[in-house]
Amino acid sequence: MTVTDGRSLTAEITDILVTNCGLDPAAASRAPAASLQELGMDSLALLELTAVVADRWQVSIPEQAAQLSIPAVADLVARRADPPGHTENSIVIAAPLELVWSVTNDVAGWPDLFTEYARAEILDRAGDTVRFRLTMHPDENGVAWSWVSERTVDPASGQVRARRVETGPFEYMRIHWTYTEQPDGTRMTWVQDFAMKPSAPVDDAGMTERINTNSVVQLAVIKDRLERLARERAGVVPPATPTPVPAGGTGTGADDE
Repeated sequence: MTVTDGRSLTAEITDILVTNCGLDPAAASRAPAASLQELGMDSLALLELTAVVADRWQVSIPEQAAQLSIPAVADLVARRADPPGHTENSIVIAAPLELVWSVTNDVAGWPDLFTEYARAEILDRAGDTVRFRLTMHPDENGVAWSWVSERTVDPASGQVRARRVETGPFEYMRIHWTYTEQPDGTRMTWVQDFAMKPSAPVDDAGMTERINTNSVVQLAVIKDRLERLARERAGVVPPATPTPVPAGGTGTGADDE
C-alpha cells in the first residue's frame, strides 16, 4: 500500500499533517528525514494525525510515532494497512491417517521429520495442548533461531490449532492443520494466518512468499519420510538409514509454529 489513488502514502501523510495538524510544508520539505517532534508536532497534533489515519486506513499509530519521520510513519501505516498474511499449502501422503497423525503430532520427533529443526523441547502438557520450544539449525550467519509455540490437537475432527507464544518478528502467527482421508492416502493441509511487526525485516507479502516456498519443501520431505515409513511397516521395503538433516533454514521457522 505504497500508493493511494496514484499518490504516494508519504505525500498523503504530509497533507494530513499540513491540513489537520498545522505542519509547515516548507519545514517538511527542507528536512524530509526529521522526526515529527523535530518538525514541531506536539501531542495534540499527533492525536489528530492518529484520528485521521484510523478513520482513513483503520490503522492505529503508536505514541512513539513522534520519533518517526514522515516517510517512516507512511511505512508503518502501509505495513499495518496491508492485508495480513495468509497461506494455505496441502499435500497427499500415501499413508494411513493414523500414521500421518501420530508422527506429525509427535512434536518431540520433529527434528527427524522437518529439515529445519535441530531441537524440539517439550515444556508443558495440559490435556490435548502441548507447549514447546523449537530451535532451528544455525543459519548462514551462525544464528540458531528459537521460540516457544503451543498447539492443541483435536483427534475427533482431525484438526490441530497452533500459535506462536514467543512471536519474534511476527505480530501473531496462527496455524491450522487439517487431516482428511482420501482413496490414495491422507491429505494434510497447513493454513497459516499472521502479521509481521513494523520492525520485522520483511513485510506480510514477503513472508507470505517465503512461507509458501518453504512449506512446499517441508511438505515434500514429510511426504517422502512418511511414505517410506508406511512401506517399512507394511513390510514392502527394509528399514532405511534416516535421511541426513541439512543445516540452515529461513531464519524464521516460517513453515510452522
